[in-house]
Amino acid sequence: MPEGSNFRQPEGDFRWDGVELMAYKEEGSAPFKAITRQVLFARPELGCELRYFEMQPGGHSTLERHGHVHAVTIFRGRGLCLVGSEVREVAAPGLVYIPPMTWHQFRATAGEPFGFLCMVNAQRDKPQLPSEDELRQLRQNPAIAAFLDT
Repeated sequence: MPEGSNFRQPEGDFRWDGVELMAYKEEGSAPFKAITRQVLFARPELGCELRYFEMQPGGHSTLERHGHVHAVTIFRGRGLCLVGSEVREVAAPGLVYIPPMTWHQFRATAGEPFGFLCMVNAQRDKPQLPSEDELRQLRQNPAIAAFLDT
């Protein structure tokens, strides 16, 4: 949200006036599918950003970890979420905390759009993708293997 603008009105279908609809990440930078990003708040005085991500049915975020934490509110629909060694079904208005250096991923599995608000530090490190060995270790957990094959 640009400085000097304190209000944003909804434009319908989980969009807000003056908020750009962006690609989730740069194409080819990491594996993901059918997901978009909107930065709702990114003012320096906040020290954090509030972003809205939305996946189409069958979409997913990147399986990754990093040093910063996430505070997530499921805002629309339902899906599956991996945090560490746990896979859970999540639905609006559920909350998810993602600790630092913890593998995580969201998947839209319910045949409907799945959206969530995510608050992160304004200054944050780059995501790490799992190595082949780390992916093998994750897949030793049957619930994670089933989740990744969804």
